[in-house]
Amino acid sequence: MSTTTRDAALRPMEPELIADVTLYPTAEGGRKSAVQPGWGCPCMLSKSLPLVGYDGRPILNEPLEPGGHRRLGFRFLLGEEAAKMFKKAGSFYLWEGRFVGEAVVVL
Repeated sequence: MSTTTRDAALRPMEPELIADVTLYPTAEGGRKSAVQPGWGCPCMLSKSLPLVGYDGRPILNEPLEPGGHRRLGFRFLLGEEAAKMFKKAGSFYLWEGRFVGEAVVVL
């Protein structure tokens, strides 16, 4: 599924959780480009090994640049089961072969 199609499918859905998301600046190991609507990545419960993560999709209305911060809704491939784990943890980390951001659960 393309990011455009995925974005169109995500927009009308209710988020499974809401979090304040910060993408790390490129100079601090973050992405080199903005994340676009429809983007997703593994969301990790902690930075400790073994890494435990679940496929997550932030609901983006516009791109989010490295170093940027925004409150976003999330949907998860595992659904409410994953959302409950992240809510219990209170925060999680965004992964793309390395940690590129973090999120603090708000709701």
